[in-house]
Amino acid sequence: MSKKYIVILLLVVFINLISVSSLPAWDDTGHKVSAYIAWRQMSPAAKTKAVKLLLAAPEDSHLSVYYPAGSRSKEAKELELFMVASTWSDIIRSRDFKVRYEKYNQGPWHYADIFWKQTGGKAEMTGNRSEGLAIAKLYDFEKNLKDVSVSDADKAVNLAWFLHVAGDVHNPLHNASRITDVEPKGDSGGNLFLLSPAGAVGENRVNLHSYWDSILRRNAPRENDDCDGEYIARMAEKIMKKHSFAAMKERLKLGDYREWNAEGFRFLNETVYDEELKRGELPAKKYQKRAVAVGEEQIALAGYRMAETLNQIFGMR
Repeated sequence: MSKKYIVILLLVVFINLISVSSLPAWDDTGHKVSAYIAWRQMSPAAKTKAVKLLLAAPEDSHLSVYYPAGSRSKEAKELELFMVASTWSDIIRSRDFKVRYEKYNQGPWHYADIFWKQTGGKAEMTGNRSEGLAIAKLYDFEKNLKDVSVSDADKAVNLAWFLHVAGDVHNPLHNASRITDVEPKGDSGGNLFLLSPAGAVGENRVNLHSYWDSILRRNAPRENDDCDGEYIARMAEKIMKKHSFAAMKERLKLGDYREWNAEGFRFLNETVYDEELKRGELPAKKYQKRAVAVGEEQIALAGYRMAETLNQIFGMR
């Protein structure tokens, strides 16, 4: 490997690590926690195949860059690559790498908004109107990962997208857009529902969507400048104790991505848009506690679903 190429790879990692934390979806913490949970549930054969694919990714995707060099164990490096791959679909939103952005970024793949209203204290869908391609793409990703005629390079991209989008659709605000008198065309999954005062900018500008995206990190910030290996593992292990695979295995509904999409509706009325939520005000501790409980459960469910899907595709042994 040439010195020039090494410099380019280091630059890719540096810029991406700076930019990813400000991008939408479950934030990088949420995605990495669900990926960690998936990894813990995957078979050795599935892990081996997943890593092999990610290392075969197209060079211009920069996916394989995230297999860290150094003296750490092979197992630790493979887990890190898998976790970062779950955030790659947000990383590529950065325009700093023009070729990568233009070739791989796909905004509508991150969500599948069904439009709805709050009527008589209940969540009510408004016909068949919807936006976003997340659900259609999940079916495509699974199909492509199973297809022997698809190259390993293309499968690597499909795998990274699958890990990300499967996590996204477990966030209720990636599944629905609420119609109100204020937002007659929908609130874009809570992006138009501002929790910060009017005129707030930068990190002080918080909307309902970004609040939910960052709910795990908001509730449990890093301690003593933890690295990902410590921070993500500690959080994920805690969540798995609360929500074990055994307790969730009857809820997996593998391959039924439309049902995964529909599930988010049960949280909208009473939890996400509860009657105490107010524009221009950050939610109270009581609201945050409920949001954390839902977020943890959904991220665990996403992890187990991803694991069992990949176990089926790549083999259990």
